Amino acid sequence: MSLVDRVVLNNTSPAPRSDINRLVLVASVGALVAVALNAVTVDGGSWRLAALTLVGALLGIVLYRASFGFSNAFRLLLENRDGTGLAAHAIMLALTSVFFFPLIGIGSFLGQPIGGPATPIGITHIFGAILFGIGMQIGGGCASGTLFALGGGNGKLLSTLAGFVIGSTIVATHIGFWWGLPALPATTMMGVFGWQAGLAVQLVLLAAMFVFARRRARLSELDLTARLSWQTLLIGPWPLIWGGIGLALLNVATLIIGGFPWSETSAFMLWGGKIVQAVGIDPSHWDYWVLTGQADQLTASIFADKASVMDLAIILGAAFAAASAGRFDARRGGSNLAWIGALIGGILMGYGARLSNGCNIGAYFSAVAAGDLAGFVWVPAGILGSAIGIRLRPFFDLVEKRQDDAPVC
Repeated sequence: MSLVDRVVLNNTSPAPRSDINRLVLVASVGALVAVALNAVTVDGGSWRLAALTLVGALLGIVLYRASFGFSNAFRLLLENRDGTGLAAHAIMLALTSVFFFPLIGIGSFLGQPIGGPATPIGITHIFGAILFGIGMQIGGGCASGTLFALGGGNGKLLSTLAGFVIGSTIVATHIGFWWGLPALPATTMMGVFGWQAGLAVQLVLLAAMFVFARRRARLSELDLTARLSWQTLLIGPWPLIWGGIGLALLNVATLIIGGFPWSETSAFMLWGGKIVQAVGIDPSHWDYWVLTGQADQLTASIFADKASVMDLAIILGAAFAAASAGRFDARRGGSNLAWIGALIGGILMGYGARLSNGCNIGAYFSAVAAGDLAGFVWVPAGILGSAIGIRLRPFFDLVEKRQDDAPVC
């Protein structure tokens, strides 16, 4: 789906019945309130988790309004030499970095300890990013795209989400093997240069990324004044630059409130663990839970888990955004083959995300914005995986003209 197709689709899709939109609007608000209340009242809950429910809902709204792209940005770059999405990423990353570097460098904000990701770079990290890149091209969306498209009514993303959980659960059993492979020590810009000089180096690199991508970009999508009106703000579709700025500010809010940048896929590991517990299998002795020392999460509520609360809120926020614009559209989203591709893609992404310590959000957006050098390695590896995934798309009936089957993120 090209950027033009995205805008046209958002503007011209037949409006679903208004009673469905009203129902979804009320249900999404009610469910968000329920998530926030649970996040405060369960053992291990707090007002910070309730606040992150609001942040997650706003992330869902921004993602839906702008159809902000990660897998689609890579695909357009590879297939059409269109750098619009990558240029929007550079702006988003630069703005986020301006806030992240001093906050992480100082280490606290208003009494809240603050830290950022730092992942060893090795075979495991690179292979995980490649797997994720393959998966997001045949799965119909990356992690954030899966959540917001599901909230918008695309049923196929249920298969992708199920695959995420399955892949995460499988890798939890033996991840010690992968973590034992050779890797370079985790390194960050701040660790090498300090946060001030590190930020300067970071901004130079991101400026180079922007200049490279902008040469083949649709400039209207990078124009802050494009389609500027109250109607566009409240209903959409937004230009990509609005989405990038919104995601940057909300990731900063996540860091300040939660003490760590936005991440998504660790929740799928937890959900998988709880599902196997429910059928009588004890996962607490699996590699992931033993090596991370986090087996206590398996007995705690998911509403005490930051990533779970935010993931649920993103789905509900996207549903609110779709319904408030009168565009919630419950649909199948593709053929049987496309659903199979979504499941396989989700499994690859769930497995790969744990190897690379995150997805397009945790291992790319948040990692790069925090100056983690592993994030800069994730990008070319993810693009390589995307190139492979693009070649596999026809096998799963993912044809460019079928708009429901195009990657949504």
